[in-house]
Amino acid sequence: MTQASSDTRRALIVGAGIAGLAAASALAKAGWQPVVIERAAQRRRGGYFIAMFGCGRTAANRIGLQGIRNRVPDRAHTYLVDRAANRRPGLGFQDVPNGPWMMLRGDVERSAFDALPDQVAIRFSTTPTALTQDGEGVAVTLLNTQTGESAVERFDLVVGADGIRSTVRQLAWGPHENYLNRLGFMICAFELPESLPGLKQQEGAILSEPGRSFWVFPFADHAPTVLFSYHADDVDAERARAKQVGVAQRLRQVYGPEPLGDLMGAAIEHLENTDEFLFDSVEQVTVDHWHDGRVVLLGDAAWCPTLYSGMGATSGLAGADALGLALAKYPDDLETALSKWEETLRPAIADFQKSAYPMRELFTQTSPQEQRKQTFTIALRRFMFRFPLLMKLMMRSKSFQLRNGDLAADFA
Repeated sequence: MTQASSDTRRALIVGAGIAGLAAASALAKAGWQPVVIERAAQRRRGGYFIAMFGCGRTAANRIGLQGIRNRVPDRAHTYLVDRAANRRPGLGFQDVPNGPWMMLRGDVERSAFDALPDQVAIRFSTTPTALTQDGEGVAVTLLNTQTGESAVERFDLVVGADGIRSTVRQLAWGPHENYLNRLGFMICAFELPESLPGLKQQEGAILSEPGRSFWVFPFADHAPTVLFSYHADDVDAERARAKQVGVAQRLRQVYGPEPLGDLMGAAIEHLENTDEFLFDSVEQVTVDHWHDGRVVLLGDAAWCPTLYSGMGATSGLAGADALGLALAKYPDDLETALSKWEETLRPAIADFQKSAYPMRELFTQTSPQEQRKQTFTIALRRFMFRFPLLMKLMMRSKSFQLRNGDLAADFA
């Protein structure tokens, strides 16, 4: 597949989230002219806890994202708690030696937005409705959702970075049902305006019961964020129930009929006073090929590893960085660039996705057996972290190396 001349290479990037914005900067560095479209009317402002591993930080630095920093508080503690506010030592992300940085999703999105070159255009309230490829490019029908007007534009490359229910994937690959693996859980995550009752700013909490859990993530210079996670036999029916009664009321039902306690009660009250929250089913995306001609999927649209894996933002940044570098390395052969990019990333992404399953058991247990396993895991890890030799062995593992290495080293 030949490549258009450098002064006419236009790339349409669908989705103005972390992966899409990072891809715009990475492609601009590679000599492309990116155009970003976003279905929403404006940028997302909300944030919730994310972990940023080393391969994501390496990619962010190379792309030019500024302001990404570790928000782990000094003297941080995470406690296992119950509804009566009894507490005992737990294990948080901040307790992991050489672990990921803790930050807000908004930190990364804002940095990716600020890093955009001046020539990159963002069109909000815009979505693709049709894609037609030929030997020279892709004709894309773009709909302005505010005016209802449609227009056809041509691009040399289309990047679908539009999330787990990607419009690009649906148009070019087929129905969502073919690519979504449902884990059978729901999550609700959001920022708090202040610390919860009984917790200091540097203190986190985990309330764990069979089939449901509640997490509080502390930060050094920001109010905490929280995560509700619970099992659902039918996630479509669960979303319908939440839409009917409201998310806050649905959480009261799911975490009842027992009294919520001070922590969950206060968190749900804050939820009622904000429009910025994430409520969704937990689903993993599995696509056997991430590119088809001049259309490529990136981030959650291609491989969503789920929130439980902790690798969503990290892998989105790493994938965007690698895509830009691959296009720069093979400027006149788009097929080779995309094939090498996919071949290089797939082993790491497979590892990230695999980790979602044991991490789900750490976040939310569905049985007393899984709760006992969680207790044992926490005790084992607290023991390991006290011995440097054991930590060195852990850092030599394949998974640790993939999370903290440079996934784009072959192209850099």
